[in-house]
Amino acid sequence: MINVALPKGRLGKKVYDMFEKAGYECPAIREDNRRLIFENEEKGIRYFWVKPTDVTIYVERGAADIGIAGKDIILEYEPDVFELLDLNMGKCRMAVAALKGYHDNPERTLRVASKFPNIASNYYARENRDIDIIKLHGSIELAPLVGLSDVIVDIVETGKTLKENNLEVIETVVPISARLIANKASFRFKTGEIEAIRDALAEDVTKENMKEAPEAVKTGGEQKGGRR
Repeated sequence: MINVALPKGRLGKKVYDMFEKAGYECPAIREDNRRLIFENEEKGIRYFWVKPTDVTIYVERGAADIGIAGKDIILEYEPDVFELLDLNMGKCRMAVAALKGYHDNPERTLRVASKFPNIASNYYARENRDIDIIKLHGSIELAPLVGLSDVIVDIVETGKTLKENNLEVIETVVPISARLIANKASFRFKTGEIEAIRDALAEDVTKENMKEAPEAVKTGGEQKGGRR
């Protein structure tokens, strides 16, 4: 059996849809029940739901052979796993944001609030910027509003929350999307099975990209021919 750690929530449901389309269905997972583990012996696959931030732990320690984790979690916790595929979903970005009109003073230490201290520290280390990291667990946008920090480093999807709180993105740190990851030992001993799953998912990702491409070309053409 290939054990798969799926992230709870909307993303996990979309990911399971991909597995189902790829031929790795498990009907019991769609039933209204409180079961924690779902398996299809015929397909040789077993699923279980876990908190998104715990997926890398289950995979790294071998409780799951493969799992789906956001690139943000991978970068923050740096698990010892193989990253096999970008699923091209759950797309957003890790960004630096501040109050509108904010201007950095490089002569003093920059106060940075974030749920992702490792990502923030690595980013500013590359920038050779002296910072003071303030780790928070919620309402990151509040920090600059009350003077706790100068900037925040957080995930930005639509930017609506930032806009409603008079904040704006000033730098993009890294693009984020869901990734298929594998336990290193599992990959060595179950290479064929895991690669078959990866390739089936990759085929679906390619098809989705091809669907998006014509629309992107169409949109670009309309913009090119329209007013400036």
